[in-house]
Amino acid sequence: MAATSAIVILISLALRSISGESIQVNVAQGTLEGQIATTVLNEKYYSFKGIPYAKPPVGELRFKAPQDPEPWEGVRNASAHGNVCPQVNALSGIYTPGSEDCMFLNVYSSNLTASFPVIVIIHVGAYKFGSGNDDIYGPDFLVTKDVVIVTFNYRLDSLGFLNMGTCDVPGNAGMKDQVAVLKWVKKNIQSFGGNPNSVTIMGTSAGGASVGYHLVSPMSKGLFHRAIAMSGAPTCDFNTAFKTERRAFLLGQTLGLETNNTTELLTFLQSQTPDKLINKTVEVMAHEQKTDVLFKMQPFPPVIEKKCSGERFLPDDPMALLNSKKVNKVDVMFSYNSEETLVALSLYLGGLLERYNRYPEMFVPSSILNKATPDTILTLADKIKKRYFGEKSVSVENLPNFISYSNNASLSYCMQQFFRKWTKVGSNTYFFKFSSFSNRNYYGKQATPYGFEAASHFDDLCYTGDPKSLNLTVTLDSVEYKMIQHITTAVSNFAKYGNPTPDSSLGVTWPKYNTKTLSYVNFAEDLTIESKPDEEDYKFWNSIFEDGLKGKGSCS
Repeated sequence: MAATSAIVILISLALRSISGESIQVNVAQGTLEGQIATTVLNEKYYSFKGIPYAKPPVGELRFKAPQDPEPWEGVRNASAHGNVCPQVNALSGIYTPGSEDCMFLNVYSSNLTASFPVIVIIHVGAYKFGSGNDDIYGPDFLVTKDVVIVTFNYRLDSLGFLNMGTCDVPGNAGMKDQVAVLKWVKKNIQSFGGNPNSVTIMGTSAGGASVGYHLVSPMSKGLFHRAIAMSGAPTCDFNTAFKTERRAFLLGQTLGLETNNTTELLTFLQSQTPDKLINKTVEVMAHEQKTDVLFKMQPFPPVIEKKCSGERFLPDDPMALLNSKKVNKVDVMFSYNSEETLVALSLYLGGLLERYNRYPEMFVPSSILNKATPDTILTLADKIKKRYFGEKSVSVENLPNFISYSNNASLSYCMQQFFRKWTKVGSNTYFFKFSSFSNRNYYGKQATPYGFEAASHFDDLCYTGDPKSLNLTVTLDSVEYKMIQHITTAVSNFAKYGNPTPDSSLGVTWPKYNTKTLSYVNFAEDLTIESKPDEEDYKFWNSIFEDGLKGKGSCS
């Protein structure tokens, strides 16, 4: 009888009730009714979708920092995802209108009365597309590891990253959306069985770069305790910000407004329908029409904000913040995949390879193109082309050479550059290279006719989660399941303990990554400890950036 009373009191205190296949929890805004769901491996968990974490950023709130969400009366249905943000997929070209009313998050938990570590996942998409919905972020494999999973949407493209250089619209609205999610988690996650004092942020691609920005952002201080950055860092080329204030006026010009007045521009842009503000061509320099391709500079990335009365998400260049040791000192795990740029294979074969042959400056990272002289650019382009292609032209016949070039130019160098610096100013650091290949390599499989069996950009998402839109299958006796267990065990262990191998369950003792040993774990069918990943390429690209940026050695 006493045990029964204790259970009743516990449920009453937590303000939860279960009825059939639905379940209710209370958060600061009101009561949510979620669902009892089942993973692809028939394990039950609790699912709460479409939870507002900020006020809809419409009308005069467009382009501005998010505001606190409003409460609701009664019980809010949390069984379906909320709207996605307006976007155009950079890979497929597909336009999804979505809605500006898209500030929603999703929470998945296997135990609502626990105090599990929390993993907040920041989605992929070059700050231009994507969402936290289960079409890509099915929680099936991580939610059963005694962690609570949070996914979410944030504003994209110009709607999330327009920078007018004013205190009203300083840029980084999408990054501040991410901060708003972390604040919501800190305030409410206990209702879902999560521990607000044990939050790990995790992301891939632009999500991985976002993790890196949070590591150095003063706005994120105290809102997370560990970090996992996969296939992206703030120093990678797609984060290159160049003349973003000018691009805001070019966007207005593209839509028919000629003005030099920021107030007039803001009023005009806030009057436009969302579809007119995304995926627009706003080149500052003519060469951008040729050189701005996937994995290179985006028109609306995160930016350094001018000093105003409010908080700044990014007060300085990320590398400068690292050098000054102004960081959020937490344990970090980072990774990149074995052949990242295979994800863009159809684009390369569809005409980009010919463009690289015709315009040698294509080989040079955007951050150098924006700062170096034409003579320097051509000299570096020749040096890069000679290293990876010798005297040969770029073609399908030497596609492996091109993938090696683009992997190092786009991701592996800049990730190591950022996190090598991090090891000197941050906390414990672990690195892994994801090389797993099976039927779950949805993006990498397209390259098998060309001799590749490797992990492409985004392929790791098919192992850390179950992307519902891809209809992938898995059985307990499969090699796919073995690889899923490897990475989800490492990720969940890190979220729990700050150490991916606190015991012998993965068969290795994971060494810390530092500039002396450069030790890491290679994820294939089995895990192996290795060192000095892509070291010769790293040294080569370091020399390229030193020559191109006159000793700064930075991708930013």
